[in-house]
Amino acid sequence: MDKLLIRGGRRLGGEVPVSGAKNAALPELVAALLSAEPVTLANVPVLKDVSTTLALLRNMGVAVERNDAQPGTVALDASRITSPEAPYELVKTMRASVLALGPLLARFGEATVSLPGGCAIGSRPVDQHIKGLQAMGA
Repeated sequence: MDKLLIRGGRRLGGEVPVSGAKNAALPELVAALLSAEPVTLANVPVLKDVSTTLALLRNMGVAVERNDAQPGTVALDASRITSPEAPYELVKTMRASVLALGPLLARFGEATVSLPGGCAIGSRPVDQHIKGLQAMGA
C-alpha cells in the first residue's frame, strides 16, 4: 500500500475498548507478592504470559481469582504464601519471571528464582536486577 486516502467531513463517534498491556500487567501481578492484603487488578489481558504468571503465583500459595462477570479483573491474595520460589518448570517460558525476585526478597528476606527463559530475540540479561538488589543490601 502506497498511501491512505481518508475522506472526512463526518462526525466520528463510538467506543473502542482498550486492552491492558502485558508489559504493565506482569509487574503489577508480581507486585501483589509485596502485600499481605488482597489486591484487585482491572484490565489484565488474557495472554499466555499472564496465565503463566498466575500459575507461578498460585504455585507460591497466592490465591488467584479471575472474575468472569468483569473480564480482565484478577483478585490476588498473597497473605498465605507457602513458598518464596519460582521453579524453572514455571518460568522457563517467559522473561518476566525475574520480576518475582525483588518482591520475594523484600517480603521474606530470601527468594529462589530460576533463570528465566522466554523468546530468543537476543540477549536480555538479568544483571541489572541483580545489581539493583545488591545496591539495596541483598
